[in-house]
Parts: sequence; structure tokens; C-alpha cells
Amino acid sequence: MDPKPRPHHQLYIQILRRMTSDQRLRKALELTELGRHLLADGLRYRYPKLRDEEIRRLYLEHLAKCHNSNY
Repeated sequence: MDPKPRPHHQLYIQILRRMTSDQRLRKALELTELGRHLLADGLRYRYPKLRDEEIRRLYLEHLAKCHNSNY
């Protein structure tokens, strides 16, 4: 049983099924880019006094922790 309610999940699946493979790939890349921006913005918010190069180091560390974590 899924603990999180997802009232629009079926609609989401229908929309994905209607998309071409090119459209799905573009959407996946768009969502990846959005996630990266959210991570960077979150780090800047959490550590406002850090310089850009320090934020970049933290950003890369976070990405490294996530890479292939599903395998």
C-alpha cells in the first residue's frame, strides 16, 4: 500500500503514455536540470556566506552521493 496519496497519478501516467519517446526524454532532461537548480539554490540558501567555489564543491559532493544510489 502506498502511504502517500497521489490523486493525479493515473492522469500523469496517461499523459506520459501519449508522449513520444523524444518528448519523454526532453521532459526527463528538463526535470534533471530543475533538480540541479533546486539543489544549488538550496545550498546557497542554507549557506549564504559561502563563496561560489565553496557552493560548487558542496554541490558536487551532494551529486556524488546521489550518483547510482539506486543500483
